[in-house]
Amino acid sequence: MTVPALLSAPASAVEDAYARLAEAFPGLRVRELSDGEQIPAGGGWVGVRELAEGGPALDAFLGWDNAQVLKDYGQQARPDVVASFGLHRYAWPACLLITVPWFLHRRVPRVPVDDTAFQRALGRMTVRVKEFACLPGDPAAQLPGARVVPDEEALREEVRAAVAEHLGPVLDGFAPRMRRGKRALWGMATDEVVEGLWYIAHLLGEEQRAMAELEQLFPGTTKPYVGTAGFRVLTGPDGEQLPTRDRASCCLFYTLRPEDTCVTCPRTCDADRVARLLPGA
Repeated sequence: MTVPALLSAPASAVEDAYARLAEAFPGLRVRELSDGEQIPAGGGWVGVRELAEGGPALDAFLGWDNAQVLKDYGQQARPDVVASFGLHRYAWPACLLITVPWFLHRRVPRVPVDDTAFQRALGRMTVRVKEFACLPGDPAAQLPGARVVPDEEALREEVRAAVAEHLGPVLDGFAPRMRRGKRALWGMATDEVVEGLWYIAHLLGEEQRAMAELEQLFPGTTKPYVGTAGFRVLTGPDGEQLPTRDRASCCLFYTLRPEDTCVTCPRTCDADRVARLLPGA
């Protein structure tokens, strides 16, 4: 769709989208950095470039995950499981930096790792948006760094490219800690994009639209991503329509609780999914 033109350009391409994200999901608040402002450091903040480099900052980051596993489950997880948990806890919110402005305003920011920082204990992120894509007629096209693309498919390609630009270096940083190949890592990336926006859209009351748009975003032929959005609908005992999906990757939670798989895990049978998805379950 083409965004109708308004009288004046917004002050920012992404500020309104991040504000609405915070209203729907207070566990994540994103602040856009001003020109020349340095990314935060200290006080629990980590620059994402540091995670991508895979050194002491990543060791400290995963130390938090290791401590959480010991606290929550009373057992030591395998190092690759700890790394998988840590990657999920970063990638899930990071993908929202790109997908939420796309979903709400048809704007796709580029957020390189050098311009992004994360404070996960507080659920805070900072970004610097120097460049973004938008559709013809969007008033934000007047802003510095805007690139107008012709149509929705071109904008979807911008989403895929922006996520790959951000997550690619992060996956490289985590890869030595994980017993997974490149395809499995990009399967995880696919899941983080889909499940993050699916969840936020549910909070916004737009779950069905998000599912349809994610199916177009990942039709199954968009490398380096793996698989489709994976949505399907189950039927409850009284005819309830229960949306679910099959993950492209495994979160490895079963290594801690073999009897307690995720509801979107391919290991979880449809009967168990229905029982867990029913209202009041």
